[in-house]
Amino acid sequence: MSASEYRCPVYTTASLSSDKRAELLVRPVKASSDILALVEPILASVRNDGDEGLRGCVVKFDRCTPAQDKAFPLVLEAPFADELAQIQPEVKEAIDVAYSNIKTFHSAQMVRESEPIRVETMPGVVCQRFARPIGSVGLYVPGGTAVLPSTALMLGVPAQVAGCNNITLATPPRPDGSISPEIIYIAKLVGAQRVVRAGGAHAIAAMAYGTQSVPKADKLYGPGNQFVTAAKMMVAMDSGAQVAIDVPAGPSEVLVIADKTADPALVASDLLGQQEHGLDSQSVLVTIDCDDSYVEAVNAAVAEQARALPRAEILRKSLSQSFILQTRSVEEAFAFSNDYAPEHLLLYLENASSTIELVENAGSVFVGPWSPVACGDYASGTNHTLPTVGYAKQYSGVSTSSFLKHFTSQELSPAGLKGLGPYVERLADVEMLGAHKASVSLRLAKIEREGL
Repeated sequence: MSASEYRCPVYTTASLSSDKRAELLVRPVKASSDILALVEPILASVRNDGDEGLRGCVVKFDRCTPAQDKAFPLVLEAPFADELAQIQPEVKEAIDVAYSNIKTFHSAQMVRESEPIRVETMPGVVCQRFARPIGSVGLYVPGGTAVLPSTALMLGVPAQVAGCNNITLATPPRPDGSISPEIIYIAKLVGAQRVVRAGGAHAIAAMAYGTQSVPKADKLYGPGNQFVTAAKMMVAMDSGAQVAIDVPAGPSEVLVIADKTADPALVASDLLGQQEHGLDSQSVLVTIDCDDSYVEAVNAAVAEQARALPRAEILRKSLSQSFILQTRSVEEAFAFSNDYAPEHLLLYLENASSTIELVENAGSVFVGPWSPVACGDYASGTNHTLPTVGYAKQYSGVSTSSFLKHFTSQELSPAGLKGLGPYVERLADVEMLGAHKASVSLRLAKIEREGL
């Protein structure tokens, strides 16, 4: 295959029209209406037929032939047999290091999130805020084009740290019906109660609605392809499901901002690292004051590395929808990045840490030449379940707080009600809500009578 088959298109802000700039900000994904139309029947099958509907989807979409047998258990229940979690010692060591780092970082978040907030807003009026873990959570671990035990860690660890006591993990089975032993090992580490052998939209439906074998979850988490993302958004909008979701985490993406100090070979490696996730992934390089020879060096490195990688065919097909944008200044580069709102943002710049203040929209930021996205994907400690397709403008990535819910309280003393009550009465009058006013007025009268 020629180098031209592994080439990112190149654009420059100097000649970029406003229409073309807007076009570059749009991700290469199918229209939402098309995806939703394909996903809805899958959700309906599981919602209406429970285990039978789920089983049919596992056979059809996960291509798991053993699931045709009704004796085949769709769910593996804890405690998980040791033989299901047998992995190489060096892999176990890597998982254990990642688990420790992720747990350390998320435990630090928990310290702040779990502390009650107590404020006396005026004398005798005390308001508080409390955190509690979400009771039942469903964690989706993709496995279509690659086994992703790292996602099991990224979802399972914060759920464990937050204190969720009913953790369901769902992941596509292998054709023989088995589950990756790395994922089973992690399920044991994080205290999951069960592993559902299902992937895609049907796994989301099973955890959202519940089946005979799969308990209903209160909130769903995890990345996935466009179908998984659509399924999550659809069940979240279904009042009958009464389920929340974490973030719209769809196809993976990276945006690299690089200046002349950036090594073209290393930049190319970061672009390819996200592209290999799948055909709907996107990688973007935004250069700052770099000439055409630099851009050509990056494209040459992309081609050289891509041809040697095991997922070369996926890269060949997907690189054409990625691109390189040449900008003239730091301001231009960050303006485009903030409008794009990338899932992963890599700052491959001189004095990179000083530019973080320019970031407004990003899922997670990788600062400097020695901070490849892969470290955050696996083991640095931050979470890799992040908003994609521009949702970083509205959403944060998964954190310990994603597994908590908060409620507030207020406690008024007689003196507090005497101080606040008259203002509440006036506002109730404005809204013409007499019962609201009366609930205060009756108490004020009682306080007056009893001399409280």
